[in-house]
Amino acid sequence: MFTGLIEEIGEVTAIEKIGDGLRFTVRAPIVTTDSKVDDSIAINGCCLTATRVNGNEFKVEAVEETLKKTTLGVLKTGDHVNLERAMKLSDRLGGHLVLGHVDGMGKIISIASRTTSWWITIEVPKPLIKYAIPVGSIAIDGISLTIAELNQSRISVSIIPHTWEKTILSEKKAGDSVNLEMDMIGKYVERLFGQKEKDSVITEAWLKSKGF
Repeated sequence: MFTGLIEEIGEVTAIEKIGDGLRFTVRAPIVTTDSKVDDSIAINGCCLTATRVNGNEFKVEAVEETLKKTTLGVLKTGDHVNLERAMKLSDRLGGHLVLGHVDGMGKIISIASRTTSWWITIEVPKPLIKYAIPVGSIAIDGISLTIAELNQSRISVSIIPHTWEKTILSEKKAGDSVNLEMDMIGKYVERLFGQKEKDSVITEAWLKSKGF
């Protein structure tokens, strides 16, 4: 589990083909200071397991399904990535609860520079937009952000200078894809109430049989 607070911008130094998946080598002097094999590390919001840690670099592997569902499949050597180590129970939850399970990819529609911030508008896939609420939380490339504006298919977020400088958002442009993880609370609520509706005996047929 993660907080959505990016610890470091890493650099992809090597990509190897392994079956239907890929093995990534990432240079990250900060993240590797106390990381070890089997630790969870979020790369652009995607939780992966460290298979090797050597000096200031670590290796992770991504299977075909992950590559199709996230932007990891289009990474190239030299690309920068957002990194966060899994949170400890003693850590403060400065962002929001992020699982590192990417729900899908969004497309950046526009990036506008404002006086003290940047305004980014993103097209969200139809199956995911229902989990977005105004002033709700969302993880974009692993970054915990607040939804500032919402319409039928798009969200907008406001980026403060610190987040702009400390993440790869400053390298993005209109048309780029980003990883999206919707707030887990909304998904649990949908599952809970959806199941209750299925289990209920009060159906349309039941109401008609009672004369309603």
